[in-house]
Amino acid sequence: MTENEITERIIGFAIKVHKALGPGLLESAYEACLYHELAKSGLYVERQKPVPLIYEEVKLDCGYRADLVVEQKVVIEIKSVEALSDIHLAQILTYLKLINCKIGLLMNFNVLRLIDGVRRVANNF
Repeated sequence: MTENEITERIIGFAIKVHKALGPGLLESAYEACLYHELAKSGLYVERQKPVPLIYEEVKLDCGYRADLVVEQKVVIEIKSVEALSDIHLAQILTYLKLINCKIGLLMNFNVLRLIDGVRRVANNF
């Protein structure tokens, strides 16, 4: 399955979750429900995947975690904020680089229509 096919499915499930729950909840609630939908569909999903930081060949455990990683190809970072900012974009780009994935989805569930809160991010290595 390609990254485009995976992201299409992820966005569909995220819209389903958002329609059921609406805006205004904690990120962890959206993450748990989206994880459930993705896993139920048969996709391989890792939740709270540790993101190692390697500096000068030393692996540092700094406690970074990606919200969801789907099929080892797409990183999902879930937010429930007033508006996405540059620091959120920087965070997902860093996770893409450290996990070695090409595509990420930055999803803000604190919007009236979820599609307005989704940003597809590409890591061009």
